[in-house]
Amino acid sequence: MLKMVWPVLLVVTMFTGVIVFVSNRKHLLATLLSLEFIVLGIYTLLFIYLMSLGLEMYFTMVFLTFAVCEGALGLSILVSMIRTHGNDYFQSFSVLQC
Repeated sequence: MLKMVWPVLLVVTMFTGVIVFVSNRKHLLATLLSLEFIVLGIYTLLFIYLMSLGLEMYFTMVFLTFAVCEGALGLSILVSMIRTHGNDYFQSFSVLQC
């Protein structure tokens, strides 16, 4: 019974992250946090799946490496946006500006 609860709970957490990602369009930081929440849910689901099949955990380390690179890239974009515009609102950011 407990083995069935974990995947359902992780899928619910991923969909919660997707809902927050879609609904929150004001701050870049909240959007990045929801993306990291989705990645954490996918990582945990992948880890549980590979553990249940008895496979190697090499792919989880590759996935975790890409997740960390994605987080660092998002934070660097956030810092550069705050330095140039003074805040992290999407409304103050224009695509036409260089």
